[in-house]
Amino acid sequence: MIVNGMDVNDKMTRALKVVALFEAGKGLLVLFVGVSLFSFIHQNVQIAAEQLVGHLHLNPAKHIPKIFIEAAGNMTDRRIILLALFALFYSCMRFVEAYGLWFAKRWAEWFALLSGCVYLPVEMYELIKGVTLFKIVFVSINITIVLYMTVMLKQNAKKHVEKKTNLNVLREKSRAGS
Repeated sequence: MIVNGMDVNDKMTRALKVVALFEAGKGLLVLFVGVSLFSFIHQNVQIAAEQLVGHLHLNPAKHIPKIFIEAAGNMTDRRIILLALFALFYSCMRFVEAYGLWFAKRWAEWFALLSGCVYLPVEMYELIKGVTLFKIVFVSINITIVLYMTVMLKQNAKKHVEKKTNLNVLREKSRAGS
């Protein structure tokens, strides 16, 4: 089907590649964080957290910076390693998803849909607690990806049924001709 001089399938494939790049970007960000966490082994993480809060000009007595500093004070080398390994695992999942989406694999479309849906309740809860531009952007991106993956999966399911129907017609014709 041609819309505005461009095949709809080409548009859908391009959009899928944009989602793949977005997922790869998330994977790179989390990979960077995970690798960076290893540098905090045998370090006083609380001091680093206090310096970060100060650098960002946040009030360390306020609720969130205070929680951040306290959590950093409770970090052990073992917890840092576990967090870093979790980040590495998560980034690998994002890279696998990005690879599958780039090459338009059906399993990756399902994975993207399901992983996007998993985050929606948490994102909606956070949005209800307080609306910020940051939260609106993230929820909007996630909803867009979930809706897009739903459309892609429905479109691919329809193509699969059409292929199956065409194969059955061809089989019947070849049997009738035999």
